Amino acid sequence: MKNTLDIKPDISYKSAGKFEETRFEKIHNEIFKNSVEASKIVAEEIATLIRSKQEANKNCVLGLATGSSPIKVYEELVRMHKEEGLSFKNVITFNLDEYYPMNKESKQSYHYFMHQHLFNHIDIHPDNINIPDGTVAIEELNQYCIDYEMNIKKAGGLDFQLLGIGRTGHVGFNEPGSHINSGTRIITLDHITRVDASSDFNGINNVPKRAITMGVSTIMRSKRIVLMAWGQNKADIIKRTIQGEISSEVPATFLQNHPNATFVLDQSAASSLTRFETPWLVGECIWNQELKSKAIVWLCQKTNQSILKLTDRDYNNNGMSDLLAQEGSAYDLNINMFNVLQHTITGWPGGKPNADDAHRPERANPAKKRVILFSPHPDDDVISMGGTFAKLIKQGHEVHVVYQTSGNIAVTDDEALKFAEVCNDFVGEDSSKINFQAVIDFLKNKNDNQIDSLEVRKLKGLIRRRESYAAVRYIGLKDENVHFLDLPFYETGQVKKNPLGTEDIEIVAEIIAKIKPHQVFAAGDLADPHGTHEVCLNAIFAALKQLKGKPYMKDCWLWLYRGAWHEWDLHEIDMSVPLSPDEVLLKRQAILFHQSQKDRVMFQGNDSREFWVRAEDRNKNTAKLYDDLGLAEYEAIEAFKRFDY
Repeated sequence: MKNTLDIKPDISYKSAGKFEETRFEKIHNEIFKNSVEASKIVAEEIATLIRSKQEANKNCVLGLATGSSPIKVYEELVRMHKEEGLSFKNVITFNLDEYYPMNKESKQSYHYFMHQHLFNHIDIHPDNINIPDGTVAIEELNQYCIDYEMNIKKAGGLDFQLLGIGRTGHVGFNEPGSHINSGTRIITLDHITRVDASSDFNGINNVPKRAITMGVSTIMRSKRIVLMAWGQNKADIIKRTIQGEISSEVPATFLQNHPNATFVLDQSAASSLTRFETPWLVGECIWNQELKSKAIVWLCQKTNQSILKLTDRDYNNNGMSDLLAQEGSAYDLNINMFNVLQHTITGWPGGKPNADDAHRPERANPAKKRVILFSPHPDDDVISMGGTFAKLIKQGHEVHVVYQTSGNIAVTDDEALKFAEVCNDFVGEDSSKINFQAVIDFLKNKNDNQIDSLEVRKLKGLIRRRESYAAVRYIGLKDENVHFLDLPFYETGQVKKNPLGTEDIEIVAEIIAKIKPHQVFAAGDLADPHGTHEVCLNAIFAALKQLKGKPYMKDCWLWLYRGAWHEWDLHEIDMSVPLSPDEVLLKRQAILFHQSQKDRVMFQGNDSREFWVRAEDRNKNTAKLYDDLGLAEYEAIEAFKRFDY
């Protein structure tokens, strides 16, 4: 497989060859700028295989995966079928797995997924489609799995197996502990796997505890294997799989022994590999300021020392002898890095009036700035930068908070029912906006996984809207500076959202053009489990690009904050805003106004803590990291990265 983009995110290697760069890696991998580009390459390989089999008058046997990773591959294959005449008449498919029990008609079934994304749009013969049946009686399941294996063998074995990878290291549903000789079978799902699937099922309690899966040995017999992984959430498990020892605790490591396996990754999924995470341990580097910062922060943490205590020996013993030789001494390196981090710290996130701003992260002028704080959901503003938000208001800036989506999907049915019953008792028959009795009847009779009615979605959106008003009033924002966009891509009534559309971008561009901001704060956290943050950020990028030629945009700076999932690394931070104990408490109280999100977080990802606890712990940890490096000690710090759009 050809890699069309050779990425080296932080460095350039001087004389290191490919072998030296990848000497810690035990599986061939190709890294691409993004998942779209990578998926097209994978689809091209599959299409080439199908055509070569057609020319030889043979069937092409494909092993297929589900989940978010292969969706773009299937989209490209469908495009090739419709626009380039790619035929699937000679293709036989075997899917990796299926939840158990699971009806084929359920929107959470992999049978539904595969037909929705691929089979309904191509000319494959229905008899050639094989997907594990989640409705087989338990007493018949053993024989069913044996027959599934035999059907693969009768077809001639798998010519190509497409894989994703779970955070437990599972391929298919081969969870930790799976044996290398395991065949198709029923398996109990790991708790982490069920947590990751919870957003598709509207809560972990609805996720099946078992599944049918091809075994490790079944997968390993494939003639060709391509495993795809996208995003920061997969970075740690990718590193363990590619660089770690072979172990049943990480079943994907068995692929190290496959003679024709390739991992296809985006930059984020590859970011923890040694050649990107700590490239100075691989070979000599060309040291720019970002790489110096990354390396020195890492060295402090590894040696458990503050910056100004690092010695020449520390640098020499940890792969940085070339950096030390270039800079002359540890003293010079330490002072420079200390100043870089010190200059990120400011109690004036909108800039300090009448002050020298040469070494400050924000401009002093204009003294009063127009600020847009974009919040993907109706609580990301206070969760991610509630303290900075309050400082900007207190310091006299014209602050506008813009909620990009209604967030209605994150309100539980019980919470909505409670509000509907209160409203119904209060207004009786006089309500002209929402028929609360209809809402009550719907929620009491709602089937599992049924999409909410329009009125229910409206009520849930209003619940989150009023919580948002209460939260920002508490920190001092006027009602007229609160804006709700309700972007159309989000309003599907289910976790799966529509793609970003031109209407979404126009709505975002309109609010920017109206306010003409000097500062835009936006969520740069792409690790949220339902993908809304990424779509919202892309809408902002597209809108800013569209408006870039406007005169007022010359003075507009874009600052990215991280959400509830993880924080910027220290070397990435361009502005650190310290919070006092009182400001930490103010932020906590603002978050707690979002009562519908308290106690029961519907989309918590792999972190069971409530959002206010996560945010507080993260901000205090950032402050501790600064303190450990020898800088001033603060109660908490909110962090931001400036982005040149």
